[in-house]
Amino acid sequence: MTSNVAEPQARSGAAGGCPFTGAAASGCPVSSRAEGFDPFGPEYQLDPAEALRWSRDELPVFYSPGLGYWVVSRYDDIKAVFRDNITFSPAIALEKITPVSQDALDVLKRYDYAMNRTLVNEDEPQHTERRRALMKAFEPEELHHHEAMVRSLTREYIDRFVDRGEADLVEEMLWELPLTVALHFLGVPKEDMDRLRDFSVAHTVNTWGRPTREEQVAVAEAVGSFWQYAGEVLERMRQNPDSDGWMPYAIRRQKDLPDVVTDSYLHSMMMAIIVAAHETTAHASANMFRRLLENRELWDEICADPGLIPNAVEECLRHSGSVVAWRRITTAPAEIGGVEVPEGARLLVVTASANHDPRHFENPDEIDLYRHNTADHLTFGYGSHQCMGKNLARMEMRIFLEEFTRRLPHMRLKEQEFTFLANTSFRGPEHLLVAWDPALNPEREDPARLVPRADFPIGAPQVKDLARTLTVVARTQVAEDVVGLTLADPQGRPLPEWSAGAHVDLLFEGFDRSYSLCGDPAARDRFEVAVLREQAGRGGSAHIHAHLAEGDTVRVRGPKNHFRLDEEAERYVLIAGGIGITPILAMADRLKRLGKEYELHYAGRSRATMAFAERVLGDHGAALRLHAADEGARMDLGEILSTATGSGVQVYACGPERLLAALEIMSAGWPDGTLHVEHFHGGSAALDPNREQAFEVELTDSGFAVTVPADRTLLESLREAGIDVPSDCEEGLCGTCEVAVVSGPVDHRDKVLSRAEREDGKRMMACCSRATGRIRLAL
Repeated sequence: MTSNVAEPQARSGAAGGCPFTGAAASGCPVSSRAEGFDPFGPEYQLDPAEALRWSRDELPVFYSPGLGYWVVSRYDDIKAVFRDNITFSPAIALEKITPVSQDALDVLKRYDYAMNRTLVNEDEPQHTERRRALMKAFEPEELHHHEAMVRSLTREYIDRFVDRGEADLVEEMLWELPLTVALHFLGVPKEDMDRLRDFSVAHTVNTWGRPTREEQVAVAEAVGSFWQYAGEVLERMRQNPDSDGWMPYAIRRQKDLPDVVTDSYLHSMMMAIIVAAHETTAHASANMFRRLLENRELWDEICADPGLIPNAVEECLRHSGSVVAWRRITTAPAEIGGVEVPEGARLLVVTASANHDPRHFENPDEIDLYRHNTADHLTFGYGSHQCMGKNLARMEMRIFLEEFTRRLPHMRLKEQEFTFLANTSFRGPEHLLVAWDPALNPEREDPARLVPRADFPIGAPQVKDLARTLTVVARTQVAEDVVGLTLADPQGRPLPEWSAGAHVDLLFEGFDRSYSLCGDPAARDRFEVAVLREQAGRGGSAHIHAHLAEGDTVRVRGPKNHFRLDEEAERYVLIAGGIGITPILAMADRLKRLGKEYELHYAGRSRATMAFAERVLGDHGAALRLHAADEGARMDLGEILSTATGSGVQVYACGPERLLAALEIMSAGWPDGTLHVEHFHGGSAALDPNREQAFEVELTDSGFAVTVPADRTLLESLREAGIDVPSDCEEGLCGTCEVAVVSGPVDHRDKVLSRAEREDGKRMMACCSRATGRIRLAL
């Protein structure tokens, strides 16, 4: 790190100015709140995301003089840091955050402690070479072999206390069981559980904690013993390299790749992966049970529907993951979220904060079992250094939750004060006290409750069929061929919050259609949508008009927002054609509430066919221009767009394809990000193997190559290879499955990218677009 940011005393410059640039304090990355930031303080230790809410809102990249780190708190900024592992090196990921005393160093030297770089903190090109060499055991088909073992161990641990009526889940299961799984996966002996537990705690405190000088010596003794023990186990395994487990596999790979898988690397990985495979899963599981039992309705819902378990696990990883933050160091001057940081700057990227960023997740502070993009969380990291063991952790947590919700659905939290081991980066309660009435254990009356009710595919959850059941509480005619539907939870439970531009998917009698929300986002008791009967449509809207009545139930996915309103612009031009008024109306309502300058253009065949025409006139008359064709008031896009130039202007449009196509042509030459559109329909998602061509994909971050057959999409092929790529519509409409293209000819088939973006060739949608030759992707 360069001297101008390494120490707090380096803060200088003009009075009231920035200590780095001398510029006005208003643009300085050190505010009074930044100066007061303490990752070891009670606020951060209790709830890191809440402790940094002010940062997400006001100063998403700031310098902490007391810590000596730049802190990054927003989702997009942290994802960008993870994506560029050259500029933002992981070299300091395992560096002691508190300087080690000489006494402690002397202790470590006595043990010949020589921890080397591992997959967590290694730079390129060595990182990708080693990851590629050792990845096979983490692929989904390989992990299947461990499922029965995890299930058997889970039942064994629950059997120990199921009839007792109370337990400390951390002490009696959630700490030891992931460790046992980790040891089995690695192929190391299962003895010395207590020693390994002490070693794991010591490693956490040593690397991410703030031990006193006296504590450092004790920690160093434990870490040194851990190092010595790891070496002894490794030597024993070398005597039997053909045994099962990841470490014997690594030993065998060393014979083939001695320059890649070295002796020192194996020793370091032996120690590091015990912690990585054990501690993070133990903490994540404890966090999960705590949060679900605190929200009893969620727990009961999962007990009733085990199909919710994969998404519940993922949502708990997002909301209260065990990995709170990671560290990086810049190898060159860089820009993060518009803030310049110097070469050598140390970064604390707080993933727990990113996972609560409302710019990416709707109602982020709530646990939503039906959240469509929960797998976007950054708890596992992102990019080339994403956690290799993520799918093993998912498997364990899903089995834990399935067993408990089936065998102890009446389990509850006991009154307690939660405590956490103080550190910057990992988090989970030290104890989790629960109780239940053994007389009510379902298995006493029904032995069939001992049989698992669900089996889950390994990998990220697939949310396509995950939907909540709502009731149609009102159906009204809002225009010719347009009905308004008001939907509510049949049990009166509040619905998730949503933001302007959001939509939901209605699943009704075989049809799956998306409709924008157009009511009041603050009204948690209902969703409101409007459905146009499309004469030349695919039949979904006509079926809803004919058969969905007041009192009926309908399955609903969402809300989700791929048409998000940027609330920081100076002026807005809103353009709606026909039923496209629904998301645009929500945006106009929001802008009016914010006091922003906007103009609203609404076009239709006639007022009688224009949904919500009277409300639009009443609520937005001063900003509204109504273009009813039968009144001779056709929309003149040239005139409208003539005022939409200049910095600070944002244009949002939704309507028929011909309207959106015209806007794309007329906006050519505008600054990137000025025009935002939402399409009603994508192209056909079906592939015709007789017309498609297979193609090869090189994944530059992972070092793998994937073949995409003629009858499979790129998205499907990537998932089969164990690569997590989020998706939603899978029609090329939403942009969720976007991947970065390094090189190669792309056959774009989406409705997301502009003409200029397609010509640039740097992005593609994995759900529908293909390639006409070999391509390279940054995955």
